Amino acid sequence: MTNAAGGRWQLLQKSIGISAMHMQLLNNDRVIMFDRTDFGESNLSLPHGKCRNNTGEKALKVDCTAHSIEYNVLSNTFRPLMVHTDTWCSSGTLMPNGTLIQTGGNKNGGRVIRIIKPCSDDKCDWVEVKNVLDMKRWYATNHILPDGRQIVIGGRNQFNYEFLPKKNGAPNLYSLPFLNETRDSSYVENNLYPFVFLIGDGNLFIFANNRAILFNYSNSKVVKKYPTMPGGEPRCFPSTGSAVLLPLKNLSAPSVEAEVLVCGGAPKGSAAKADNKKNHTFVRALDTCGRIKITDPNPQWVMETMPHARIMGDMILLPNGNVLIINGAAAGVAGWEINRNPVLNPVLYRPDHIIGSRFESQNPATIPRMYHSTAVLLLDGRVLVGGSNPHKRYNFTGVLFPTELSLEAFSPAYLDPENSNLRPKIVLPPSHAKLKYKQNLEVRFTLAAGNVTLDKLSVTMVVPSFTTHSFAMNQRLLVLGSEKVAGLGNNTYTVQVTTPGSGNLAPPGYYLLFVVHQDIPSKGIWVNLQ
Repeated sequence: MTNAAGGRWQLLQKSIGISAMHMQLLNNDRVIMFDRTDFGESNLSLPHGKCRNNTGEKALKVDCTAHSIEYNVLSNTFRPLMVHTDTWCSSGTLMPNGTLIQTGGNKNGGRVIRIIKPCSDDKCDWVEVKNVLDMKRWYATNHILPDGRQIVIGGRNQFNYEFLPKKNGAPNLYSLPFLNETRDSSYVENNLYPFVFLIGDGNLFIFANNRAILFNYSNSKVVKKYPTMPGGEPRCFPSTGSAVLLPLKNLSAPSVEAEVLVCGGAPKGSAAKADNKKNHTFVRALDTCGRIKITDPNPQWVMETMPHARIMGDMILLPNGNVLIINGAAAGVAGWEINRNPVLNPVLYRPDHIIGSRFESQNPATIPRMYHSTAVLLLDGRVLVGGSNPHKRYNFTGVLFPTELSLEAFSPAYLDPENSNLRPKIVLPPSHAKLKYKQNLEVRFTLAAGNVTLDKLSVTMVVPSFTTHSFAMNQRLLVLGSEKVAGLGNNTYTVQVTTPGSGNLAPPGYYLLFVVHQDIPSKGIWVNLQ
């Protein structure tokens, strides 16, 4: 570990009126955020005449406040959105056309899908369709697939998975016994919001509690069982560590190597101790990460130690391939009023450094981000941070950690002013360019410093994640192979790259494309891979 601190914090909005429990960046640089609808009023009114009516709701039968917003990154403004059914602890994924399809929730939201399409006229809003899901999905995980469908896995008391959209006439509900096998019945599941990643052979890596499998979802077959993570401690909700698929490289290789990093969590029994009404005991969170090369014939976990013990941390892939670990607490578990000791310092993890020198603590925040916090990567390389509400209602007084309605941005050190001469600026392709698989692509960029260090130049593509409960669903970063770099004069350069070869490596959809020079990324552009 190195102790050098870096990064800057910026308060964007003192209040957006809701606590951002869920976040998704869309390809129009708007971020959709939402909370839950079953706890009473938020601090943001709906447009005049709009109200949510639910005669079965105990907290509030007629609610004229918003529980979702659209945040405009470029103008730093927001507007209320209308959601009727309960989105609490739900999930979602972007479809290949950029539409967000969001699934499940609590009570009347359990089998609902909600759809919102990117728009530029501030008129788009949620469209809700009831009884689409085969089963109620609460604390489930979604992932986009190579054929453009999304898979919805698990949820509370759901040991199965299904697909969206459904195929006409085909079965859509399939058993996944692994989710039942990993349930901790002594208290709560510890296998909710399982960590799911698509890898290059088309199978899914699924991690729940302290174990993982490689799963062929097409024929419901477990392809491989991985060793239990050393120590055997739970890492999924409510112990709530986080996980990330490390950058995918050498994309033209016959078999593309895939590594997963799982960090943080809480020791066994922590949930029961924290939730004991007579004697709350907040156990110190785990300070370990496990890293495993899941494509190896005999994969083994390699354990590392973080600078800070952490539960409820978000792991966000940065454009240069480093991982930012942000938000969370150092004691307790995920849940209402059962987490303590906020961890204010983000941590950088550099996957390519040697073990023992990969972590670097960053400058601390001033706002604790506890249970129900979120973070997503933005086009300009900042990380948007919001949420934090460890209470059954909005609660701003007389509590350790008041409900947080603010939005912040964390700017990694690569955005420091002194790095501006080293920061590339993309000229080609144009924003929202349509790309094909195995396409030879010219990326043209300028560089004020004038000299390109060839062995420190890369082009990366990042999937914008759906983030909630400390897991960035669908997140992945691909390092495109570069064949040729040439100078064009006037500090302008061109690099020839090849796009990924299949939907197994890069499912169809919108990506953020960056040029990275000496670890410093350009501002990204949107590209659509089909």
